[in-house]
Amino acid sequence: MCWSATADLVAGAGITAVGVACVARVREVRDLPLAALPLLLGAHQIVESMVWDAGGGGGAATVVWAVIALPLLAVWVPAGVWCAAPPPARGRLTLLLAVGAATAAVLAYGLATGPVTAEIHGRTVGYAVGLPHPAVLVTGYLLATVGSLLLSGDRRLSLLGGLVAVGALVCWALWRLEFVSTWCALAAVCSVVLRGWVRTRPASSGTRTLSRATPRRPG
Repeated sequence: MCWSATADLVAGAGITAVGVACVARVREVRDLPLAALPLLLGAHQIVESMVWDAGGGGGAATVVWAVIALPLLAVWVPAGVWCAAPPPARGRLTLLLAVGAATAAVLAYGLATGPVTAEIHGRTVGYAVGLPHPAVLVTGYLLATVGSLLLSGDRRLSLLGGLVAVGALVCWALWRLEFVSTWCALAAVCSVVLRGWVRTRPASSGTRTLSRATPRRPG
């Protein structure tokens, strides 16, 4: 796959459409954060198309891309899994949510205090962010995001976690300098698994559901 502004724009539009379909099919409020993940990832790819058009650099598109990729996803994914998980699974997921929140705090501080730049490397984009202890932060990030999916107790979410875990290994092996960009693109594509997850989610008794009743006409 050749990555470019056009490729990111097309992929982003497609993943966003998947996100719209996911949100439209949600039956319970607690599933909304996770169902909306493809919307966020699709928008993320669209933002990266703007980074391509700008030729990299440290402009607004680069900063927005980094905010979504780093602190926002680090807490969004484990929080979404925690909300959707049944009560018995939330104990182990709470720890991963805490790891994600702590990692996101450090990442947000790094983005706020240091420059964020992007550089076009052929068919990929490399992002440079001055962060302390990057190996520790990457470990915490992957534990929070991939780990929460793997430990969700849901077969489809575990499948998604497995796909993005394998993708992380492949992206790290092939594109170390562009790891964040390539892995986020792969995670966006893998998020189509959430479409099947939303479709198979049952409505549970005793939880808040989303009403889609047709309004009655007056008279």
